Amino acid sequence: MGLEKAKIILGVIGADCHAVGNKILDHALSAAGFEVINLGVLVPQEEFISAAIETDAKAILVGSLYGHGEIDCRGLRDRCLESGLNDILLYVGGNLVVGKTDFDAVKEKFSAMGYDRIYAPGTLPDEVIADLKADLAKKGVRHG
Repeated sequence: MGLEKAKIILGVIGADCHAVGNKILDHALSAAGFEVINLGVLVPQEEFISAAIETDAKAILVGSLYGHGEIDCRGLRDRCLESGLNDILLYVGGNLVVGKTDFDAVKEKFSAMGYDRIYAPGTLPDEVIADLKADLAKKGVRHG
């Protein structure tokens, strides 16, 4: 019997309907050996939480491309904690704010909101996969 695949929740948060990056990440993460539960687009925070609890997921990957990520993503870490997801990895990426904002400032803002990893627009899936494997290994989670 092989190792169980680490379950990852993936989705595009809020009123955002950008699906291409979501599909690319789904494919890349699946090919890298993760079990991806892809919630698709227009996903409310509660749905990320419910899916993570139901599947015993190890990470939630949130995408946002329409610029309102700061509003849509605020409070997600607190909701995770309130729901007993104390140890879940929380990643976010995409066009997270409206306008030209220095990415270091964006990173700082989302880090303060409790996100473990924050990715700039155009980040390749390989970087996310490498980070995910490293972060899960630090928590003692192996995947097949």
